[in-house]
Amino acid sequence: MAGRIRQTDIEEVKSRTNIADIIGDYVSLKSAGIGSMKGLCPFHDERTPSFHVRPQVGFYHCFGCGESGDVISFLQKMDHVTFAEAIERLAARVGVELHYEDGGGPGVDHGRRSRLLAANKAAEEYFQKQLMAPCADAGRAFLGERGFDAQAAARFGIGFAPKSWDSLYKHLTAAGFTRDELVTAGLLSQGDRGVYDRFRGRLVWPIRDVTGQTVGFGARRLFDDDKGPKYLNTPETPVYHKAQVLYGLDLAKRDISRGNQVVVVEGYTDVMACHLAGITTAVATCGTAFGVDHIKVIRRIMGDDSRNGEVVFTFDPDAAGQKAALRAFSEEKRFAAQTYVAVAPAGLDPCDLRLKRGDAAVRRLLETKEPMFEFVIKQVLSEYNLDTVEGRVGALRSAAPIVSEIRDASLRPGYTRVLARQLGMDLGEVQRAVRSSGTGASQNRREPAGESDGAHSERPVGLSDLPRDPSTRLERDALMAIVQHPQSIGADLVLAAVHTGFTNHSLSVVRDAIAAHMEVFGSTDWFQRISDDTPEPYRDLLHQLGVAPLPERGERELEVYVRDVTVSLIERDMLRRKAELLGSLQRHDPHDAEGSRTIQQKLVQLETERRRLRAG
Repeated sequence: MAGRIRQTDIEEVKSRTNIADIIGDYVSLKSAGIGSMKGLCPFHDERTPSFHVRPQVGFYHCFGCGESGDVISFLQKMDHVTFAEAIERLAARVGVELHYEDGGGPGVDHGRRSRLLAANKAAEEYFQKQLMAPCADAGRAFLGERGFDAQAAARFGIGFAPKSWDSLYKHLTAAGFTRDELVTAGLLSQGDRGVYDRFRGRLVWPIRDVTGQTVGFGARRLFDDDKGPKYLNTPETPVYHKAQVLYGLDLAKRDISRGNQVVVVEGYTDVMACHLAGITTAVATCGTAFGVDHIKVIRRIMGDDSRNGEVVFTFDPDAAGQKAALRAFSEEKRFAAQTYVAVAPAGLDPCDLRLKRGDAAVRRLLETKEPMFEFVIKQVLSEYNLDTVEGRVGALRSAAPIVSEIRDASLRPGYTRVLARQLGMDLGEVQRAVRSSGTGASQNRREPAGESDGAHSERPVGLSDLPRDPSTRLERDALMAIVQHPQSIGADLVLAAVHTGFTNHSLSVVRDAIAAHMEVFGSTDWFQRISDDTPEPYRDLLHQLGVAPLPERGERELEVYVRDVTVSLIERDMLRRKAELLGSLQRHDPHDAEGSRTIQQKLVQLETERRRLRAG
């Protein structure tokens, strides 16, 4: 067991470490006067920077949430490492040799997180070495066919997982890692007959966090006898959370911060193509839809506190791409930056565009970008037959709310006229529809802090302002149960509940605040932390949810009720996902038996999860 690190060594490490360099790996910092820097707080979601760093003092403090400390406490809070692990990481960075009291030395096991990261690093090196082996011909051919040479593979750390059940297992256990560690890291899978390599016969991309540490992998199928999904990712682990990771962010973060621009593409090879073509701000999600947590990560890197930034999404022009665009648009208002959509010619993704038309064509892709809301309006109108009165009326009903929610009020009149012209309808009629949509949606729409037109500030939202439809009532009741009786529900159910989709925007803001503080779930200051992180117009709503009476019941009945209403919220989200999968199955090419089978497997898995949820 390691002894205690000498205090003089700790002080030496701190004196050699520039706290701004460390925090700068997580947050985009800008000058805030002599000796001071500031950025968006990484500990809570905010639109106006209140997180201040003073390198000379070696201290940080957030005037928004009250978080403060030195470089060691920052690493402890951000990466969930121990005090000793934080010191050891900083010492390695600045080149300080540590000495341990009581005759000890650095322990073999520096904590679970460090061990899992070390296992991932060792696996990454193993995969990279295997890419050069004869067995990886298919992997090298795949890269070559897509215009990526050995230098590109090395730049992005690409490797190859041999077509073996246990080659990685044997290699890593020989290096000192235990079976349990490798299972926990997601490198091994557990079957009826024991453990086996999760990735086999696949091209492998390392997925790194913002600091460059490998937290997981994405693996592409290469062989016809591989019956697994086309892309297989690391499962959720203590260090890998797919909803919070963006592939390529470690490479793109500095240019994103400098240029106030991020380009969101759909796959690993698209990220590679963009970077190699000169678009070094490209990132991609890892096996999941672009969501709230991804937005928070991007905003912190961009320092997204003004309208100067750009977030550019690239989507395929097919039905799946259109659906992804609409999903992204539903979260668009969380950005202060302007959002755009860029669709490549002939429906090519960036990888194919680079392969067929060269690097310059990829760079020109950004020149074709159009505002997100303009793209979404076109998609909405394309769903209606505008040659009929019924079609035009239906299109107006769907498009008017989009125009009413354009954040820049000076643009709304112009787009109202464009909408009227596209529909072939009277301008006055369209203006009334837009105004009506804006009034009806006002309680569910939040202007970014500091971005109102200056005429008035948004009034607080309370329970009485919420609509009375069944969907909103379920979301309201579930949040009341969660904030009032979290321990009766349990952390697992609450975590699942706060990652479901909400129809009411005001309640979704409260949901996000809860989700942001799950690491202190159920603690004595949990509610206060949520309150501190809830934007001002919605804080009264949170407080009311925390004290509003639940249905009068005995203690046992109350426990059943709060759990049931939370389960109902999760189940509703499962039913939505099921409907999406059934729709995908219905639209799927009947000749693609493997693709249909994959969708059916997902349906079976979802139904199994739903039954397990109901069974408690």
